[in-house]
Amino acid sequence: MSRLLRIKPMSMLTQEAGEVGTHTLKRSLGALNLITLGIGAIIGAGIFVLTGQAAALHAGPAVSLSFVLAGITCAFAGLCYAEFASIIPIAGSAYTYGYATLGEFVAWIIGWDLGLEYGFGAATVAAGWSGYFNSLLQQLHIYFPPRLTATPGTVLIFFHERWLPLTSLPPGAETAGLPHVRALFNLLAILAILAVTTVLVIGIKESANLNTAIVFVKLSVVGIFIVLGGWFLFQHPALASANWHPFIPPADGHGNFGWHGIATGAASIFFAYIGFDAVSTAAQEAKNPQKDMPLGILGSLVICTILYIVVSTILTGLVNYHSLNVADPVALGIDATGVSWGSLLVKIGAVFGLGTVMLVMLLGQSRVFFSMSRDGLLPKWASAIHPKFRTPWISTIAVGAVVAILPAFLSVGRLAELVNIGTLLAFTIVCAGVWVLRVRHPDLHRPFKTPFVPLVPILGIITAVYLMCNLPRITWMVMIGWLLVGLVIYFSYSIRHSKVQKLENAAEGD
Repeated sequence: MSRLLRIKPMSMLTQEAGEVGTHTLKRSLGALNLITLGIGAIIGAGIFVLTGQAAALHAGPAVSLSFVLAGITCAFAGLCYAEFASIIPIAGSAYTYGYATLGEFVAWIIGWDLGLEYGFGAATVAAGWSGYFNSLLQQLHIYFPPRLTATPGTVLIFFHERWLPLTSLPPGAETAGLPHVRALFNLLAILAILAVTTVLVIGIKESANLNTAIVFVKLSVVGIFIVLGGWFLFQHPALASANWHPFIPPADGHGNFGWHGIATGAASIFFAYIGFDAVSTAAQEAKNPQKDMPLGILGSLVICTILYIVVSTILTGLVNYHSLNVADPVALGIDATGVSWGSLLVKIGAVFGLGTVMLVMLLGQSRVFFSMSRDGLLPKWASAIHPKFRTPWISTIAVGAVVAILPAFLSVGRLAELVNIGTLLAFTIVCAGVWVLRVRHPDLHRPFKTPFVPLVPILGIITAVYLMCNLPRITWMVMIGWLLVGLVIYFSYSIRHSKVQKLENAAEGD
């Protein structure tokens, strides 16, 4: 049992953080890159995809309160992430932090869990991206074959010169005699993942610069939606009053709506906040990680939480929450204003914005597997560095190929649920790790210190576990199944190739 709980020595982590040369990741990211990296992941799926589904299925107009609850939970975890990132500035995120504090077995579980989180996360965003891209094409009167734009079995109706999911049509809409088809698979989502994978193989600096440019475009687009939507509601107060009433719909007896629905909604949208977790995976590519990592993590979290609350409030005012269970809810919202140029800009921004989210998600997963491979827990090919681009190109391609399959056949809602439980588990372990490290190494130099320890970590653990308990049973079943597969790999391969295990065995032999 003691072998499973062996920690990775801080001296080894410090040595890895200081390594240079062609075999290491290139340190090329500044504070602005890191903040925009976080915003690039956070402002995307949450605003452009999950807001509508959380409102339609769980919380109604009170989805804005769900974002408040999720933001509070993230604040606790974000403070803990910031401390770890300043102490251990290497790739790996929660995996590396768990290895340094709670032992190898826990580190393996969280590393394997992060693979599920980022993989399904990128797939979720790809599904949402395809919805916005197809909506944009149709606004320009360009029609991609509808059978290749949605998950299998989705009924699409040609309504008002656009192919739309049957579930997104206005209540009472007459569909008799209209052309309709059933989708086969989502080819657009597959192509999106493959394109982003290509960008990541070329290089992190190029990827980060592209992300920074698109983030500014994306924030401008979100601002346009807020201004146009807010002004439209100001001019049509009766519409807002009707759509916001009741603000907290009565409970349906299945854990949705009512006050419990706010918590369920918070759990369902938690995926929207994993951007700052993705920032920490790039720590080994930051120029000044001790200073810039906390700025990147906390700065992106604060900016995005405010935007989420504002956008979700306006969206549910523009469109009745019952109609928002679609892949492109903000497109419905901006279309309701009747401002055609605004609609076009928002859809263009969503297409580029969701592209950056896919980029950060796939970046995060390949970097976690890179770290696990460097530690001997995964095969060596997962940490192979391209001689020219200096990126973990084999693991990036392998991850991209697998992830590309998921959104072709699974819906946005199902994918997002599977991501949320992995995210919350990662947050729980990071919060516990900060507390443990304070006890074991109280005198360790901490460029950034989480305030009010152990209160903040305890609150982070409690709120994360509470939200996990509000997720559907299927998410627990998938996570447990994924972890069982991981345990087979760990006990058949990882424990025999672990560098920490070999180091300990050598020391015992002496």
